[in-house]
Amino acid sequence: MMPEAPFDPLKDARDRSSQLLETPEARESADDSEATARSDNGRAIARRTQYRGAGDPLFGFIIAAALSIGLTPLLPDSVELRYTLAWGALAGVSVLSWLLGSMERIGQERPDNLGWGILYAVMLGIPFLVFLSQIVLAPAADRLFPGMSSGSLLAFLVFVMPIAETLFFRGLLQGQLAFWLVGLLATLWNIVLFFPVMWGSVANRPAVTAVIVILLLMMNLLYVYVRKRNGLAAAWVCQIVANLIILYIPFLQ
Repeated sequence: MMPEAPFDPLKDARDRSSQLLETPEARESADDSEATARSDNGRAIARRTQYRGAGDPLFGFIIAAALSIGLTPLLPDSVELRYTLAWGALAGVSVLSWLLGSMERIGQERPDNLGWGILYAVMLGIPFLVFLSQIVLAPAADRLFPGMSSGSLLAFLVFVMPIAETLFFRGLLQGQLAFWLVGLLATLWNIVLFFPVMWGSVANRPAVTAVIVILLLMMNLLYVYVRKRNGLAAAWVCQIVANLIILYIPFLQ
């Protein structure tokens, strides 16, 4: 006769638990508990990600604007350096926000959205180019980018300026503020950045200055509208084309 195995309370409890889990009600309850745990874990991860990438983008705007104003005494000999550092500050804040998870990721863009961005830029830029090229645009381009070669200006208008401003204003700010407010802030940024370079013309020709401010406002409102309607890449392409029509072509004339 075989001796009886000693009583094991832990094994007995595990056996009873496994038997209970074999019922449909128990399995459903266990699945619900597991789903709840996964949901709570996902929310906790999201909170940690949001906290890690959280930050006030207006603080980055203030830093870039202060840098632009602080570098003004370097004028007129270091306009390119001032522009590069100021736009670089905007791009740096945007890239950090993207890396830390507080900025919307860029998805796959459709070609028709890029086409709309080009079309809107042409619709805005051609009338100004036809009617105001010699009166406003050409003198403004010469004063905004004094002493620059056509190659340097092309690099600024196609790469440096659109990337920095699109990432910051349309990528970072527009996800948190109303689109019209983003347009106003972008226009304020342009005034802070450009007007110290052309301060003599600003003081002597207030009418031309008013036209330039209105044009900058229209451009920035167009970019945020395209961003809202067609996406971030479309707004980026729109700014590149508008820069070429409104600033680069008059600069070459």
